[in-house]
Amino acid sequence: MIGQSLYAFIDLALRLVTLLFLLRFLLQAVDADRFNPLSQAVVKGSDPFAKPLRKLLPNTGRWDLASLALAWAMGVLFVYVVTLGSADIVQALTIGAVRTALVWVQFYWWSILIVVVVSFINQGSYHPVIGLLDQLLNPLLGPLRNILPTLGPLDFSPIVALLLLSIVQDALRTVSFTL
Repeated sequence: MIGQSLYAFIDLALRLVTLLFLLRFLLQAVDADRFNPLSQAVVKGSDPFAKPLRKLLPNTGRWDLASLALAWAMGVLFVYVVTLGSADIVQALTIGAVRTALVWVQFYWWSILIVVVVSFINQGSYHPVIGLLDQLLNPLLGPLRNILPTLGPLDFSPIVALLLLSIVQDALRTVSFTL
């Protein structure tokens, strides 16, 4: 096995790369603002890898399958790096998928928390990152807002979403430990 510090570094690096490809997938899925500086940085950072793969996996409507496949590949790469290549292919593909889903859930969890905190601290102002997070979170929070009753200016959908995401996160961690 590899040392704990090296493991932590590899884990962080591959999680960030996974997040880059997941963001690219989400930006296209929600039709986010293409002129947002963060959107442009994600596209520029992921294009050298996603563009060649897009010839094999073309976009299907709003779904950028090449970016999603690259995010999954980062999870599989992590399994092979950590096990020094000793994992079997089915185990690596399964753990890679669970790891990718876990990064996705954690991104949503932290994004909701950031948007909620910023909405309390800095009401009425605009920042490009918060605007982009709002666009990315709308498919998750929108249906909850439609289901939950309104209580004046209070929006409880982020709290419900955080609770649901925490449950999913725990379930994914449990699944990853059993594999």
